[in-house]
Amino acid sequence: MALSPNLQARVTNILKQPAAEWPVIAAEPGDVASLLQGYAAPLAAIPAICRWIGFSVVGVAVPFVGTFRVGIVRGLANAIVYWVFALVGAYIAALVIEKLAPTFKSSGSTMQALKLVVYASTPMWVAGVLNLVPALSPLIILAALYAIYVFYLGLPQLMHTPSDQVIPYMMVSALVIIVVTVCLGIVTAAVAGVGAGYTL
Repeated sequence: MALSPNLQARVTNILKQPAAEWPVIAAEPGDVASLLQGYAAPLAAIPAICRWIGFSVVGVAVPFVGTFRVGIVRGLANAIVYWVFALVGAYIAALVIEKLAPTFKSSGSTMQALKLVVYASTPMWVAGVLNLVPALSPLIILAALYAIYVFYLGLPQLMHTPSDQVIPYMMVSALVIIVVTVCLGIVTAAVAGVGAGYTL
């Protein structure tokens, strides 16, 4: 998937110099629709598409058994649901993070919270390319750790979080995002029927 030059520049800056990019992001005007459509949607499509190819075309090699693959149609359905729920999950997490702000002496709009969640998710979405080879997908945990660090750097800029509240706010926010992700993952599996329809 080709990314626009502006989107590529933002992705590069978030990955390479997040501390310098957050003040720029914080000052930018914007709206929920443009952020989700213009940035989150194309990036969230990376892991969705790569999961589809990885599990439906490449397959998972099982020693002494063979290679298991998800059916093409079932895999595509899963990819679409996964992509939609990635966007829904980001918005839900942003709403919760905004509501939690006063607890941590912070303040910020839904838009600022959504910027925080969406841009901090960049490392994980980009690392989603590893899903092309299912055996490599566990490495995405490294991207998740970096995403937490990027989120940590963004909290003071977007939610005006005092330095002594950044770590607790980050930890609670990370827990919220994990819970939302797990819940949506369960729904994804139920809706798309992942785990069935494997072929050799």
